[in-house]
Amino acid sequence: MADKAQIQDAIKTQGEVVRKLKTEKASKEQIVEEVAKLLKLKAQIGGDEGKHQFTLKTAKGTRDYNPKQMAIRERVFNTIIRCFKRHGAEPMDTPVFELKETLTGKYGEDSKLIYDLKDQGGELLSLRYDLTVPFTRYLAMNKITNIKRYHIAKVYRRDNPAMTRGRYREFYQCDFDIAGQYDPMIPDAECLKIVHEILSELELGDFRIKVNDRRILDGMFAVCGVPDDKFRTICSTVDKLDKVNPLVSEEAADQIGQYVSMQGGMDLAERLLQDAKMSQSKQAYLQLFQVTDKVVFDLSLARGLDYYTGVIYEAILTQNGPVNVAATQNGVEEKAEEGVSSMAGGGRYDGLVGMFDPKGRKVPCVGVSIERVFSIMEQKAEVRKGHYQTTQVMVASAQKNLLNETQTDQVMYKKNPKLQHCEDSGIPLVAILGEQELKDGVVKRRTVHSREVDVSRAELAEEIKKRTSDV
Repeated sequence: MADKAQIQDAIKTQGEVVRKLKTEKASKEQIVEEVAKLLKLKAQIGGDEGKHQFTLKTAKGTRDYNPKQMAIRERVFNTIIRCFKRHGAEPMDTPVFELKETLTGKYGEDSKLIYDLKDQGGELLSLRYDLTVPFTRYLAMNKITNIKRYHIAKVYRRDNPAMTRGRYREFYQCDFDIAGQYDPMIPDAECLKIVHEILSELELGDFRIKVNDRRILDGMFAVCGVPDDKFRTICSTVDKLDKVNPLVSEEAADQIGQYVSMQGGMDLAERLLQDAKMSQSKQAYLQLFQVTDKVVFDLSLARGLDYYTGVIYEAILTQNGPVNVAATQNGVEEKAEEGVSSMAGGGRYDGLVGMFDPKGRKVPCVGVSIERVFSIMEQKAEVRKGHYQTTQVMVASAQKNLLNETQTDQVMYKKNPKLQHCEDSGIPLVAILGEQELKDGVVKRRTVHSREVDVSRAELAEEIKKRTSDV
């Protein structure tokens, strides 16, 4: 037998030959012949030694979630869903992949981040990039013109991941959308209210909701001398002035820079209305509505997606605080340059349904997407050493023969039930059941910080609901 190292070199060389033939689309017979040679070489090594060695890890931009992290996610989902339902939204779902043509032309320069799937014989498919485009496709297909819905699901983007900032290639979006004719700005204001309610309830830290309008941006570009055909391109890069400069004249870039540096509340609205140039543009106007101290107008906000037609908004943390910590991906520590900042975003997209409708009929739509809050919650829990536990009750039994009586929640068997496990796991309530309790028809209830109290088995369910309602 030839030297093992020589055979491995030959396998590598032959493998390159096969790959080259496939790339060049050589004849099937030629490829089969060269593959046979490759298999023959591999057979000379034999056994497990010939198997391909690989690093056991998750794919780039993805991650696993352990039970503690899943408990945090469940808490976040419950908070978000409660808010969505309070505002009258109904749940819905769409396929994780769509026809490629459904997604094409909806995301501007971000279209390059769409994951295309290999042709499986008949249809060109892509993984969904967001939940908005599939939603509008659904409206057009079913001729729905009025609905308030929420959708929580994973989306996929072939982006450059930044794990320490909560940016992944596979991640959840929690969407709330309103479709239909309503009084001006009412649905838009409701979306802002929803963001405010959710971020406040999750106690993520101090935040601001930045608001702008694509029509204001278009008007700003018009008075700065930007050609119409460059509006959308500039819109995608307006918050990165170094990328704007090559696209327009130096004078236009300077004027854009002056406008996008403006931030404020009602005072900024008044300044824009009094601006000599902006007031001359028919496209540049500002809908004045009551804003809270959490909402600011920010002319640099220009969400890059092509389908936005009116108001746009984005929620950011104003301080990184404890979320600015190092994270690991596949066991490799990453440098935490910045904590997660953007947590939610959305806007009005009145023309998107019409792109799918055969007659071009439009349905006014506005929505918001909550995302990246999981990373913030996890990092805060790590800093605070807090517990997020899905198990609410530990059933502790002193005898192993009581299995049929302890089929609720989590069960622990010990001769002398201890509370240490509950403290370590963050389980708030313990129900202790023994032979004497069975005879008396009671269960001993206690929290990790209180004494035991006898509770009637008939009243146990109501007692547990009462004690865990605030957990």
